[in-house]
Amino acid sequence: MFGKKFFFGLIFFMIAVLFVSSPCLAKDKIVIGQPFSLSGPLASGAASSSGPFYKLWVKQVNADGGIYVEEYGKKLPVELIRYDDKSDVGTMTKLLEKLILEDEVDFIFPPWSTAMLYAAAPICNKHGYILIGGAGGAVKLKDLDLPYFFQVLNDAETQMPELAEIFADIGVKSAAVVYRGDLHGIEYSEFSIPEFKEKGIEVKMQQSYSPGIKDMSSLMKKAKSKNVDAFVVHDYPGATMLGTSQAMELGINFKALHFNVGPCFTFYPNTFGSEVVEGVIGCGAWNGKSTPGAQDLIDRFNKNMDQKMPDYWGGLFYYSSLQHFRQAIEEAGTLDQEKIRDVMASKTYKTDLGDFWYNEDRIFTNHPGQIGQWQNGVFEVIDTGEKRTAEPIYPKPKWPGKKKK
Repeated sequence: MFGKKFFFGLIFFMIAVLFVSSPCLAKDKIVIGQPFSLSGPLASGAASSSGPFYKLWVKQVNADGGIYVEEYGKKLPVELIRYDDKSDVGTMTKLLEKLILEDEVDFIFPPWSTAMLYAAAPICNKHGYILIGGAGGAVKLKDLDLPYFFQVLNDAETQMPELAEIFADIGVKSAAVVYRGDLHGIEYSEFSIPEFKEKGIEVKMQQSYSPGIKDMSSLMKKAKSKNVDAFVVHDYPGATMLGTSQAMELGINFKALHFNVGPCFTFYPNTFGSEVVEGVIGCGAWNGKSTPGAQDLIDRFNKNMDQKMPDYWGGLFYYSSLQHFRQAIEEAGTLDQEKIRDVMASKTYKTDLGDFWYNEDRIFTNHPGQIGQWQNGVFEVIDTGEKRTAEPIYPKPKWPGKKKK
């Protein structure tokens, strides 16, 4: 009834349909979702730290033609979808569920801040999504069984012992510790205060305050009245900018001044002037001298982005973790989360930071520096070990005055 041509035509038609409908062959890009603080109180920190590095990585991956995935037999470009979580944890978790369940993105990039990361990690783990920790490092996350979570950034557990060591080494005898009353501030205070005491540094004042503080003058005056050597603030960039401005206005000088998150960002010296922030200490740290690839990253960033290198705490971490991630995908040869996870957990790759790997708890430990200090326009690593790039300045120079606009 039907001729040979009909049957051969039917066969070719079916093959063509299978070819076009095959998910492996039809895949044309890798879609990555990210709930991110594009507005609200966390937006300035997000925009000045991790945010640009994810964009740079996407830009450079696509300039290279994409990520080669053996399963599809080709390079796939990357598309990054960001939703504004408005600096609200509840909004962030809803957007994260939307990206996973409705948008069905291939991968997830992390939100910004410790509290956000702490809320996001269990959700990603529940759905079997890899989450590479970015700007945030809740120590409490290490106590949870989250096989799909990878901790990248150093945190209170590694930074505060080093700060105490530095303080003891330079001769700090007493300190005031004030902190934001959330997960970030509480964790840092819980690690710093015992470490200071262990090193023989008297903690004459310890006090928490509500997030979004508008006036730090009373805290600084109280600390000054107690004649402390060091004033230590555990908070985010807003408090760093506020505290610096008010200390200058009041003419309050401490021999050592430390803010957690803020000094590492280049908007800090750019706002006040490098001569003003000379000697201010902050968490971090790295610079162009830290690794052979560090200066190369600075140069690539400055060439490809609309701003100069913004972040000397996490920038080298974030970008290198993504370099590691890309190599893990290519070695796994698939977009399957579990298979990539297994490669990530066991492989060491070369990155701008140097050798990048995770330990048995999926925590990255090859940190370029724990504590930094502004010196002559460079955020120098002042750790006591071999990663130090400059000797600490102590006491901190007195405020020379505000930078003229």
